[in-house]
Amino acid sequence: MFRTLLGLFLAVILAPAAFAQSSYRIQAGDVLQMEVLEDPSLNRSLLVLPDGSVSLPLVGTVSATGKSVDGLRSAISTALAPNFASPPTVFLSINQLNPVTTAVTSAQAAAAAAGGSTDLVAVYALGQVANQGRIDVERGTTLLQFLAQSGGMTQFAATKRVQLRRTDRKTGTETVFHYNYKAVQNGAKAPVITLREGDVIVVPERRLFE
Repeated sequence: MFRTLLGLFLAVILAPAAFAQSSYRIQAGDVLQMEVLEDPSLNRSLLVLPDGSVSLPLVGTVSATGKSVDGLRSAISTALAPNFASPPTVFLSINQLNPVTTAVTSAQAAAAAAGGSTDLVAVYALGQVANQGRIDVERGTTLLQFLAQSGGMTQFAATKRVQLRRTDRKTGTETVFHYNYKAVQNGAKAPVITLREGDVIVVPERRLFE
């Protein structure tokens, strides 16, 4: 009974925001906030990956791009349902839009008008980083430079287990590069990994006593 009343209360509170987002279609690079009333351990930020999917615990990937926020919420609830006695109550909102900012757009337009090129690549950051989502960087930027440029990692980051996930667009094959940033901090030679369009940097949360 309490959960039902709490769900109704949250629905009333979140209704205006949901209405405002109802016409928006989700894009790669958006960061969404998911809350599951029946199991708060599932609450988390979801980055829409370059392939248009979001990664969910207990489920795997769910297609997101092109859907409305409510449409994706319904799809997530359906995907999670087999893990619950009844379909769970899922709340979904946009935490951060795909950050192709006005400044970047203006710079690209100005460069095009001048016959030049900004020569940027889109890279995505997820997990224990200061800034999640899409970040446009200059072609030739290395992973170490990206970590410095994007604001670094949070105090909860597993700095020994940084991942760079790269998908071959032709074959769909994903390659995962492991990067020990802590070793670099301690003086080890940093492997030079040059970022490419669509690369995803994942910084996991550190384990207890890690």
